[in-house]
Amino acid sequence: MTSTKLELNRMNSKFANDFAVEWIAAWNAHDLRRVLSHYTEDFEMSSPKIVQIAGVPSGRLVGKNAVAAYWATALARITDLHFELLAVLHGVDSVVLHYRGAGGQLAAEVFYFNSDGLVCRACANYEEC
Repeated sequence: MTSTKLELNRMNSKFANDFAVEWIAAWNAHDLRRVLSHYTEDFEMSSPKIVQIAGVPSGRLVGKNAVAAYWATALARITDLHFELLAVLHGVDSVVLHYRGAGGQLAAEVFYFNSDGLVCRACANYEEC
């Protein structure tokens, strides 16, 4: 996805939908470099899967390197990973993607964007972990 500046830090449907389509496609291609292209260098990620997969009790990682290592491990473990987009919602500077993830598990992920249109913080939420 080509980063698009967010006008006055306000989200719009086109930006949100374009992000959703590209993000899902990048994950379904198992292309970690492409996935990471959507994020700032110092972004923060929180997820109960970080506790399970990376063994980090807080469930939070900061920075591309830390999150890349976690996601690489997850992709190696879940070789048939496929996401199915169910809904895209947006706010002022955020997007929520509701999707069906690994093993059919329902997930909702919240992405907060900076003014350059890159994710600076994200949190994943799951039906059950």
